[in-house]
Amino acid sequence: MAAERIFSREDESQILASIESWLEKEVRPVTKKYEQADEYPHDLVEQMKELGLFGLTIPEAYGGMGLPPTTYAKIVTAIAEVFMSIGGIINSHLMLGTLIHRFGTEAQKDHFLPKLATGELRGALCLTEPDAGTDLQGIKTHAKRDGDHYVLNGSKMWITNGMYGSLYAVLTKTDPHAKPAHKGMTMFLAERGPGFTVDRKLKKLGYRSVESVGLSFNDFRISADRVLGGEEGHGFQHAVGGLELGRINIAARGVGIANAALQDSIRYSQQRKTFGKPICEHQAIQLKLGEMATRVEAARLLTEQAAVKYERGERCDMEAGMAKLFASECALFCSQEAMRIHGGYGYSAEFDIERYYRDAPLMCIGEGTNEIQRIVIAKSLVKRFPI
Repeated sequence: MAAERIFSREDESQILASIESWLEKEVRPVTKKYEQADEYPHDLVEQMKELGLFGLTIPEAYGGMGLPPTTYAKIVTAIAEVFMSIGGIINSHLMLGTLIHRFGTEAQKDHFLPKLATGELRGALCLTEPDAGTDLQGIKTHAKRDGDHYVLNGSKMWITNGMYGSLYAVLTKTDPHAKPAHKGMTMFLAERGPGFTVDRKLKKLGYRSVESVGLSFNDFRISADRVLGGEEGHGFQHAVGGLELGRINIAARGVGIANAALQDSIRYSQQRKTFGKPICEHQAIQLKLGEMATRVEAARLLTEQAAVKYERGERCDMEAGMAKLFASECALFCSQEAMRIHGGYGYSAEFDIERYYRDAPLMCIGEGTNEIQRIVIAKSLVKRFPI
């Protein structure tokens, strides 16, 4: 297999410039239309395929761009500054690609990764269930061996790309009696077929235009060679292993939302006048802008730190958790402060501020709640600094 090339700062700058140009020319003008109608952006997705966005982190040997995580995080931030939802479309997709690349058999890599890189196959991660989110060991979806196949039964919830995706990483229990429970969990690579049903599209406060759906598997038959990695019992480790990149993505999206809120607030505060001068000259507004800017930069640096460690192949659950925790809370804080700075206009759908305000809370929930992040960070600290 050919060696992956090393990306330079110049390579990164060119890629970012190309994507930012696309965002300004093609995405920003239609963002409000799609978001307010909660309409799936099919034409933008086709453009994303042409730009290679579905292969950003998939190795070049399999037809992807093979970008380092640090560059990927910057791209996700740039996308989130314009239209956060489409960042979600590639997040679940590339998390699936990462799972296959890290844990899949050679046959699975050769078959799926090139199709994922081009967007021919669109990936979704099926972990969460109606009664199991943070506690993945509490899932009820199960798979039973039947000759050369397995039969899957169960339901999944809040699945991004669930309606328009075509390849699903489905976490199941193949041994419901295993102790501890995670030893009886297995991940399958499933394509649509008889027994697969999209139950409903969920209406959401924010994160619109990208579908979040409930899925059902009813006597869904899948070939045994679609067990991720080829062996039962490793599904929980696979799911957790894929979350590091997902949390870096969420952190990067948090930075994007927060920075967009900050930049809009800076521009507005220079234009809006009260008591004979621009509001940016009022100390109350300056205090807000100063706090927002500092938090955005801190979030950006934490995200970069996590991406660097991930890029080096080092353990980064703590760093990814810190970045996700801080950046998502930063997005929530900055979107609210931006609304206060904009006053009544911030509450209007004519401005982007109310969209940031609706999108930001998801960052505090997605890829593990912030409460869980605090626990992950604390446990990691204890392990790293024993008495």
